[in-house]
Amino acid sequence: MHSAGAACDTCRHKSVPRRLLLEARATRKSQASARVVAFSHSPRHGRRHWQLRIPACAARSQHRKNQESQEARARTRAHSTGAMDPGAGASATLRKRALSIDTAAATAIEFESKEPAGGGREGEGFGADNSVGEEEPVSPTGRLFREPHFRCHIVSVFGLAAPVDLPALRDGVAATLARHPRFCSVQVFNEFEKDARPKWVRTAVNLDDHIIVPELDPAATSADPDRALEDYVSSLSTRPMDHSIPLWEVHVLDFPTAEAAAAVALRVHHSVGDGVSMLSLFMACTRSAADPGALPALPPARRPGPVHAVRRRPPLSSPAGAFLDALAALAAWVVALLVLAWHTVVDVARFVATAASLLGDAPTVLKAQEGTEFRPKRFVNRTLSLDDIKFVKNAMSCTVNDVLLGITSAALSRYYFRKTGESDNKSLTVRSAVLVNLRPTPGIQTLASMMESGKDNGARWGNKIGYMLIPFHLARHEDPVEYVRRATKVARRKKSSMESVFTFWSGYMVLKLFGIKAAAALCYGMFAHTTLSFSNMVGPTEQVLFCGNPIVYIAPGTYGHPHALTIHYQSYMNKVKLVLSVDESQFPDCHQLLDDFAESLKLILEAAPRKQEAAQVGTRS
Repeated sequence: MHSAGAACDTCRHKSVPRRLLLEARATRKSQASARVVAFSHSPRHGRRHWQLRIPACAARSQHRKNQESQEARARTRAHSTGAMDPGAGASATLRKRALSIDTAAATAIEFESKEPAGGGREGEGFGADNSVGEEEPVSPTGRLFREPHFRCHIVSVFGLAAPVDLPALRDGVAATLARHPRFCSVQVFNEFEKDARPKWVRTAVNLDDHIIVPELDPAATSADPDRALEDYVSSLSTRPMDHSIPLWEVHVLDFPTAEAAAAVALRVHHSVGDGVSMLSLFMACTRSAADPGALPALPPARRPGPVHAVRRRPPLSSPAGAFLDALAALAAWVVALLVLAWHTVVDVARFVATAASLLGDAPTVLKAQEGTEFRPKRFVNRTLSLDDIKFVKNAMSCTVNDVLLGITSAALSRYYFRKTGESDNKSLTVRSAVLVNLRPTPGIQTLASMMESGKDNGARWGNKIGYMLIPFHLARHEDPVEYVRRATKVARRKKSSMESVFTFWSGYMVLKLFGIKAAAALCYGMFAHTTLSFSNMVGPTEQVLFCGNPIVYIAPGTYGHPHALTIHYQSYMNKVKLVLSVDESQFPDCHQLLDDFAESLKLILEAAPRKQEAAQVGTRS
């Protein structure tokens, strides 16, 4: 053994390669700061092999930290639904095991296994290439999700039509998710680099670390299975993830509930990808129920091109008419561009004022209290009829998203005025932070090919997210359709703005110029001075199979950001799943809030036909 940079008399190798120091990205700070970092090398299968050696004092420290990591993993896989200390695991660590580097293959990186040679555990070794030297930096938004106030996770529950076939599930996950580059990679630091940034590095996937089958109380699952499912999924928001392995888990909850024969919960760290990317990836793991050999079909985009594009009219036949048509198109384009620029300037000014704490929502029963990102969250859901929502859409000549915005405004108004008892004449505005995916989502065929090959096929992946601030008007309206009408105006106004593009690039420039802490402070200011988060995702229009088991519903949720209320809408087949992620200490009556959403849709649905009939009468007269 000899120190870094010294000559070795035994093998006559002059010095330890400097590359080894730069690639020793898995060492802990305690090891990196040791006075002596020693290496040894010896013939291994006819090739020179260098291996990182830790001084005794650092090795003891490493042993203690490894034990802590194992205990955290054991707690994550605990066979109970008991909540853990919310502060546990707050300072999640990266994977920092010893590295073995083969100098005969400069790109090969191999993580040492704790198992003896030939004694690998069951399920180990899945993933793409286990010793791939190619690395990819964690995206700026992915780095943001590692900050203390934004340790965000996605929790999606999938209801199944039949009990879980565990061997088939393991085989399916091994052939799909475990082969995706992000799902077989860990985030690592190069501790020897100044201003080191995390990178994705491939590693082996042990399915026993990721597929979790909890042993729940049979009495609880029999007496109230829906509550037992809700309690377990909510308890995931209190359990830290082990950052020494790929950041995803599949929890198997094999007992019947009111809507499904069984359920699986997929928990993924938000740095792995945004919600739209994760939904597309999961759909690439499924097959059509009508044709089990085919991938499911997703609905087409509602409108191609940018939201500010001017739709062309069919050209006129005469030359004079064609000239006038071209002149009108040019004038319309100029007007649309000016409107786009003005709306963008106004929205950007409001966003900057909000992030800089110059503009904020008034404190209400809906707005989060300080520290809500560290408290446990409860995930509750309700199924709405997509046919009812489309009926309102057609009656009001708007979009499904407009109807969902109107339902949300009506439900929040009902909840607010009931909780506060304020006068019905009062009205106020609260704002929602809406995450907008700016990266073209790879097609599910592309993602399926990526997982089949286990290699990156050029598909863009990760987090490229901008923000929009959507106002919700809380008021008492005698006509329930007024909520949809106002929501439609807001949505059309936001479509003629580049707010989300600006917020992404402004955050990126702040990160480049001032660092991740400044970017995190900017985002925290935006969340802290708004009231809630809102998302709406479109799922398959046909039933799909996951590992041969039909899926009956999809219920996504998220936690770890500074909002006490997050509203998710997820369409699937002819249903829309409404999911609320709430701070239970602030929303102990979250199920009553769900009732407000269902009642609001009912009232709007009853009022919509009258509006449609009145419009038809006006047309006849």
